[in-house]
Amino acid sequence: MAVGRALGPDFFARAMTGRKKTPVSLEKKIGHRFKDKSLLAQALTHVSAIGDGKYKISYQRFEFLGDHVLGLAVSDLLLREFPQAQEGELSQRLSDLVRKETCAEIGLELDLGSYVYFGRHELQSGGRKKKTILADVCEAVIGAVYLDGGYAAAAKFIDKYWRPRALAPGRELRDAKTRLQEWAQKQGLPPPSYRQVERKGPDHRPVFRIAVEVHGIASGEGEGATKRDAQRAAAEAALAAQGVKVDE
Repeated sequence: MAVGRALGPDFFARAMTGRKKTPVSLEKKIGHRFKDKSLLAQALTHVSAIGDGKYKISYQRFEFLGDHVLGLAVSDLLLREFPQAQEGELSQRLSDLVRKETCAEIGLELDLGSYVYFGRHELQSGGRKKKTILADVCEAVIGAVYLDGGYAAAAKFIDKYWRPRALAPGRELRDAKTRLQEWAQKQGLPPPSYRQVERKGPDHRPVFRIAVEVHGIASGEGEGATKRDAQRAAAEAALAAQGVKVDE
């Protein structure tokens, strides 16, 4: 596709240096062989690598695309697998399956950190193991598969790794915000109050820090790429502070 060709014919070859593993084995895990190898190379290039002068495009644009493709494919999966579920339940299941934490789990399962090209500083700071990066790259790979093979190829990849999680018995449907609210109600307390503490990073890639408080008794802070993710992280911190298990 045009997106890949714009990177130049030598991009894929140059992007192979500095990695622990080559993307050939990753293609097998994904279940898709790329016609345009530069698409996969871009999906595996961290923004820190841009500074070395060799790489001009990181995975960020593909991450944006992959996030939306993932949402569509998982929505389709849930409609097929849970024909009796109402909109509220489907929304909860969707939120659980497309959140960054789930993408990071799958990124770890795929060992994506071993395939990513990093700049020296990020590599030395442990970039290969950072959950936020694993989640972002996971979405970027989805975007690359979509560009190379279309929706069917992306949906096949998503079905392989997200379907088992969707069908896992007893998978928690209540997110941390819901559980914190339920905890507050059981204690006879008012609902949790959330406030934004900080917003940092560029406009196209913000990071939000949110604080939550329950009547001065329970509090916590969390960060996320969206306000919803940051609120969820803050709720998890508040629950943990009260000794309430986050993963039941």
